[in-house]
Amino acid sequence: MNHFITEKSKLVEAALLGVVATAKGRNLALLDGYPDIKVVVDRDADKGRVAVISGGGSGHEPAHAGFVGKGLLTAAVCGEVFASPSVDAVLSAILAVTGSAGCLLIVKNYTGDRLNFGLAAEKARALGYAVETVVVSDDVAIPDTNQPRGLAGTLFVHKVAGHLAARGASLAEVTAGARKAASRLGTLGLAVDTCTLPGSEKTSRIADGHAELGLGIHGEPGIELVENRPIADLVELVASHLARQLPAEGRIALLINNLGGMTELEMASVANALSSTTLYRRADYLVGPKTLMTSLDMKGFSLTFLVLDTDLEDALTSDVEPLAWQAVVRPSQPEFVRIKSGDEVRTFAASENATARRIVTSATTVFVEKEAYLNELDSRVGDGDTGSTFATAARSISEELDRLPYNVGSDLLARLSDILSRKMGGSSGILLAIFFAAASDVYGRSADWPEALKAGLDKMKSYGGADIGDRTMIDALQPAIESLLKGGSLKDAAGMARAGANATGQMQSAKAGRSAHVAARNLDGNIDPGAEAVALLFEQLALADRP
Repeated sequence: MNHFITEKSKLVEAALLGVVATAKGRNLALLDGYPDIKVVVDRDADKGRVAVISGGGSGHEPAHAGFVGKGLLTAAVCGEVFASPSVDAVLSAILAVTGSAGCLLIVKNYTGDRLNFGLAAEKARALGYAVETVVVSDDVAIPDTNQPRGLAGTLFVHKVAGHLAARGASLAEVTAGARKAASRLGTLGLAVDTCTLPGSEKTSRIADGHAELGLGIHGEPGIELVENRPIADLVELVASHLARQLPAEGRIALLINNLGGMTELEMASVANALSSTTLYRRADYLVGPKTLMTSLDMKGFSLTFLVLDTDLEDALTSDVEPLAWQAVVRPSQPEFVRIKSGDEVRTFAASENATARRIVTSATTVFVEKEAYLNELDSRVGDGDTGSTFATAARSISEELDRLPYNVGSDLLARLSDILSRKMGGSSGILLAIFFAAASDVYGRSADWPEALKAGLDKMKSYGGADIGDRTMIDALQPAIESLLKGGSLKDAAGMARAGANATGQMQSAKAGRSAHVAARNLDGNIDPGAEAVALLFEQLALADRP
């Protein structure tokens, strides 16, 4: 698989430089000794307060460096991809940010992390530093295991410890708060594809049509393969498993985490599915959906609960500086604000005008009668539905014939625009709706039919992008309207529309509409169906206009 990586050995090094260079407030720094020692620190941290340090292998971004800043971590110690940082790196972090108040190390429950952070803590204590350690083991995938893995629940522990430290709590108080949070966590993930290690061939462990439940954040296998069902079913599977770990009563916070390869669209769908579960209904606070603790590009998500008390709630809801963290929200269900349709916004009283009714009726009649003919014509140069599109519009208008405002021209045009925009469909429907809407506006001010139709034509051309000569309905419509502007009769306009439509049969290319994608050999000799529809309309109107 291709990656934007030119040199695997420099990947983490380059990434951390980017994190520091773009940090909010430019308050982050790298320790001297970089890149052998990859430690990101908050250089504005108050050494009179407890330092909170975490870290581990890279590949979990934005954890851990993305959470360095006021209210969260004082420093993040970063190893190579999925590799624990060295003892020297952890010790360097402790020495750099720890003052008389001491420091807390928050460690995910992996052997390498426990050993390296643990030895660094012992070395720091030997040097006279006050150091405490909290190990997070929030994975509930494997029941009764002696060593549950540390997963996205670690972020809740960061938040609690960072909150207490920022408010001047003692090392004992910060440690107690972090341990309490760590003891009230549960995390479970599910993925349909594993992660890709940079510079390595991808191993496709999860068979097509399946998902894996309970993976680790280093791509470790989960507890079982399940059928890849609709997202609602998969989210329910994870949520119900977590719900069984909860006490019967009590408030909780939920974290919805993108494991790295999910799109925003997919994660929003996860959140929607979650909102229908018992787990969600138990929640008082929600974090996410957001990319927080990843496994490189793993195509999956994880859910984490934290059982709350008053102190944990206060810690969870406080503000922090790092942008990678997302402020908690109260869970809710979607609300819908009722909107008014065009019919409700604009209502027109029916009125009679014999000439206007005759014109509208004639137009509907011709398009119903010519449906098959226009479809056949369109099948030569398009997708064969022009006749059906115009006939659908005609039938919709026919249903309204007794309710139209014939005697108020601007209202009649506006009502026709509303009907076409809802019923006609396709680009033709929208273009004609624009035509009638613009014509309505001008007629309401001028009471001049040719000028109103010209305004509609201009708007149609402006929005549609077509002009005369582009092999569209414009080639028939524009000559007809220009004839009316010069004082011509409907018969004159019909003659101009027919000439314009016939001319499209000699055009070897189209610059707009569906015919723009058709070879010249298929266009030659075939009249554009939209132009033909306009010509037929004016011919019918001319007949209806005879005494």
